[in-house]
Amino acid sequence: MATYFADVTVFDGAAPKSRSGVLVEGERIEWVGAHRRAPRAAASAEEVRLDGATLTPGLIDCHVHLCFDGGPDFVAEARISEAYAAIKCAGNAERHLAAGVTTVRDLGGIGFVVPEVAKAIEEGRVAGPRVVASGQALTITGGHGWNTFARQVDGPDAVRVAVREQIRAGARSIKIVATGGVLTPGVSVDFEAFTADEVEAAVNEGHKWGVPVTAHAIGKKGIANCVRAGIDSIEHGAQITSQIAREMASKGVVQLPTISALAGIIGHPEDVPAFAVEKGNRIWEMAQESFKRAIRAGVRHACGTDAGTPHNPHGSAPAEVERMVEWGLPAASALQAATATAAQLLRVPTVGTIERGKDADLVLWPGEVLDDVSLLRVPALVLHGGRVVAGSLL
Repeated sequence: MATYFADVTVFDGAAPKSRSGVLVEGERIEWVGAHRRAPRAAASAEEVRLDGATLTPGLIDCHVHLCFDGGPDFVAEARISEAYAAIKCAGNAERHLAAGVTTVRDLGGIGFVVPEVAKAIEEGRVAGPRVVASGQALTITGGHGWNTFARQVDGPDAVRVAVREQIRAGARSIKIVATGGVLTPGVSVDFEAFTADEVEAAVNEGHKWGVPVTAHAIGKKGIANCVRAGIDSIEHGAQITSQIAREMASKGVVQLPTISALAGIIGHPEDVPAFAVEKGNRIWEMAQESFKRAIRAGVRHACGTDAGTPHNPHGSAPAEVERMVEWGLPAASALQAATATAAQLLRVPTVGTIERGKDADLVLWPGEVLDDVSLLRVPALVLHGGRVVAGSLL
């Protein structure tokens, strides 16, 4: 069955185009153009028309933790079996579809659970968005994430082995933990974890296998090590300096500010562990300034929520887009961060833009979302691979 989106504003991943039409046949986009020039096939398709609506690519969240629900104590939530983690993972994956998120990248889970759930989704055994799995994140012994989502590893050779292990298990992305973090007790946020040689080993090995490599990096020295090693992206980046921002821009390194994660932590001091709230408050304003520096330097941004961390539920990519706009990113750039730029970063060329031949991952929103990004909170219709999977019009 074909579907035709009639007379909509199309955000194709780069710019809005008013009075447009998009024809979907099967799992693919068949035609995109001016509505008045719709092909004959559109007349026999099921027409979807909503006055003033915007059609975008399916949103992409480049930083989630599917094994975690967003409970207040992240460390305590990690004390589960792999079997139970898989059940949680599948349930959390499906929640993204309701928010218009059709692709996610998981950046650290329990054992090798996430690559297996990603496979089950791809085979149609369970519902969910496309999942680009990273397996376990890699951290130093005692480093951030050692007690939650990461495998402990030390030394360049051991790092290479660990990268290979993740890829063998089905990882299509690699994450390293280059600095301390907010949610691990006893490790300061700006602590330099992996050495420059260890970072370089991880980046080189990941790229050899053709997968993107990203880094949890809050402290400036750890960020600098990653940028100079040729990392693809920086998660968080609260201490990006002007110099580092210029290097990121020149090398094409993408920043994911994960504002939603910090907001969830510092916004709930009543039940989030005190050490995490204290560290989150310490870097909140620092993170805003770093984000603005990155914008001024021309750094590209991608959407990553860090969903699964305290009070940061799955399906919050629309809220992250709103928050990036609140922090100073133009609305079109913020939406691009959740579509075209995200797809390029994850190396998934079949999504992220609305073009003929691309996967029909599409979301219809009830209004001009670039004029009011809060309209992203409730999608009117969500298509994943050409199938309607969610939306208020159902």
